[in-house]
Amino acid sequence: MRRRKFLKTSFVGGAALGAGSLALQGCYRKTPRQLTILHTNDVHSHIDPFPPTDARFPNLGGVARRASLIAQIRSENPNTLLLDAGDIFQGTPYFNFYGGELEFRLMSKMGYQAATLGNHDFDNGLDGLLAQLPHARFPFLSANYDFSNTVLDGYIKPYEVFVADGIRVGIFGLGIELKGLVPGELYGETAYLDPVETAQEFSGILRGQEACDLVVCLSHLGYRYREANRVSDQSLAAATEGIDLILGGHTHTFMEKAEITTNRAGEPVLIHQVGCYGVNLGRVDFYFHPDGSRGADSRSIRV
Repeated sequence: MRRRKFLKTSFVGGAALGAGSLALQGCYRKTPRQLTILHTNDVHSHIDPFPPTDARFPNLGGVARRASLIAQIRSENPNTLLLDAGDIFQGTPYFNFYGGELEFRLMSKMGYQAATLGNHDFDNGLDGLLAQLPHARFPFLSANYDFSNTVLDGYIKPYEVFVADGIRVGIFGLGIELKGLVPGELYGETAYLDPVETAQEFSGILRGQEACDLVVCLSHLGYRYREANRVSDQSLAAATEGIDLILGGHTHTFMEKAEITTNRAGEPVLIHQVGCYGVNLGRVDFYFHPDGSRGADSRSIRV
């Protein structure tokens, strides 16, 4: 009941990203509008670049390089969103010493606008995560973790709406089942909701009452699995409709560009994930044409 009440009273206006707040209908331009979405996943507290002697990622990654790349892209297109698909925590001594404060502070300085929660973001428990949230100047989105009976009640949103040059972008988050991945005492009474049903519910809300032109799912479900009963980004796309883009995490899947698949209505869905540890920055560009059509381009950029 509290979740239903929250849905009815939150995010009506949306967050302004760029100039203008009108829907695409009624706007007449000769040139297409471009929306750029940048994304990371499974950074795992990697603040510094990998050393030149590293076997897999020599001289790659690092927050400073990522920040410079993000700033350059934003200077080219101010209508840019920066998102993260979870597992921000755990992996280097920075997390062991600072408990996540440094990661959230640096993400805030880089101008992240939304993130979802991965299983490792619970590694210091609910109280540990709550203690670091004041350092994050961006919302955490999770529609299928119900925190009603926990200390995180009211701190995590199911979705957010951004407006960029008149384009309404609805973003919601999905997390993987914590049971079996995270000790029970760390996530407490967090209730896990079915990700497929939740995705269909919120994509409908974003398409309907929020009148979004683009719907994005920040997913920490994983790209794909051999087990048919495990929900992945691929199976989520096939079982739902209304989602345009799934930005994934958890499986550390390196994709050079977004995969194009189809939903249950036969409409295209993009799925993208950029590996791990901040060595890549994902980029997806959407082009909204005056005649109502749209196109997209995507790639992973080495950092």
